[in-house]
Amino acid sequence: MFRRLLRNPLSAFGLVVIALLVLLAVLAPVLAPYPEDAVGATVRPERQFEPPSGEFWFGTDDLGRDLFSRVLFGARISLVAGCMTIGLALLIGVPLGLAAGYAGGLVDEIIMRVTDIMLSFPPLLLAVALAAAFGPSLTNAVLATGLAWWPWYTRIIRSAAAGIRSREYVEAARAAGAGHATIMGRHILPNALPPVLVQASMDFGSVVLTTAALGFLGLGAQAPQPEWGLMVAIGRNYFLTHPWVVVFPGLGILITVMAFNFLGDGLREVLDPRLGRARR
Repeated sequence: MFRRLLRNPLSAFGLVVIALLVLLAVLAPVLAPYPEDAVGATVRPERQFEPPSGEFWFGTDDLGRDLFSRVLFGARISLVAGCMTIGLALLIGVPLGLAAGYAGGLVDEIIMRVTDIMLSFPPLLLAVALAAAFGPSLTNAVLATGLAWWPWYTRIIRSAAAGIRSREYVEAARAAGAGHATIMGRHILPNALPPVLVQASMDFGSVVLTTAALGFLGLGAQAPQPEWGLMVAIGRNYFLTHPWVVVFPGLGILITVMAFNFLGDGLREVLDPRLGRARR
């Protein structure tokens, strides 16, 4: 599967970029030339709005802080927030979808009607409403985005589980005396996961974008945290005179979203042989 993934130039590019982003995020304390600018409210009035140079690769912001260091630490925040958000959405959506698809009947009806109600709201609008209700912070932004995202995974798992529960190997396990939990965990869930994994990889970019949007609106990360959306929000007032303050954190968001979209598209082709044959 990995070899097939690398044969697609776009998915290979996305995989390489994601690996590089993870490496930069992990090594941010070592690579950042001014780590104190990223983790604290350092103020250097004499260094305010310096353009990109050999000393400050991405220039400095309105407080004289090194933007390269802050963008590096921002990658760590965005990736961790994305993983936590997708994890929360999967933790809620997968069990509900599995129960709905396997049980059917009234259980299916109740779960899917609640899911439909949640899906009637645009994810970003719902995340904004929840984040505003919880209060502005990065933790609350992750929680709000996760609660807005779980219905998609519920529908995907429910559809897959409903089709798998009547397969011969499931009937054989049931005839052999396997319990409901065993059947769902060992026979249905592993076969229903591939489309969820594809969707999660493609959603990661959207989740990063939503987290950045909440930070931009003041509902996510708070200063002095080096979150990309918050950095864009602060720098938008200086965009016409000092564009680098906005451009570099914006590029971080753009590259991350594109990389995960490319990887998700490649995973979909690898995990769905019919799609791969159709494209060939």
